[in-house]
Amino acid sequence: MEKRSQQNEFRGMKRIAFIGPESTAKSTLCAQLASHYNTLWVPEYAREFISNLLQPYTMDDVLHCIKMQIEENKLAESKSNKILFADNEAINGMVWLIHKYGSCPQWILDEIKNNPFDLYLLTYPDIEFVADNVRENGDRRIYFYEWYKKELDERKLNYAVIKGKGEDRFENALNAVEEFLKK
Repeated sequence: MEKRSQQNEFRGMKRIAFIGPESTAKSTLCAQLASHYNTLWVPEYAREFISNLLQPYTMDDVLHCIKMQIEENKLAESKSNKILFADNEAINGMVWLIHKYGSCPQWILDEIKNNPFDLYLLTYPDIEFVADNVRENGDRRIYFYEWYKKELDERKLNYAVIKGKGEDRFENALNAVEEFLKK
């Protein structure tokens, strides 16, 4: 964690990632915050990839999505100004792999350990679930929220829980980012 933090401090770059259960406004908030700060955001790679598959996804598909998300996050970091918002990151992928397939490769665990984000915005499932062709666990959002929170706590990563509906949710996310940037 120190290596990434020192590198980001040297560059003045702050990396902020969304993490949380399905249908908790991660993508919406990510885009809104990037617009507010006039910076880049990285969409969730898996959402488009999996929605375009003509068959059910496999573990190899999930691994591909995690690898591509990491690459896209790093590419955007090189082009971003002082802040980069990522709609997805490796902890999300790790949890999904363990939930769906019972294991996670070491390279993903290494990515989480060696390249943590400066701030995670953990979205609480207090808004209505919106089903689509990619989402699978509308009835288990609290379960996944608690799992993500446990992962962040165990790794002693910096995070803020984002709650609220509508504009309040954006304001709460904005306030969390502002508090973080004051430090």
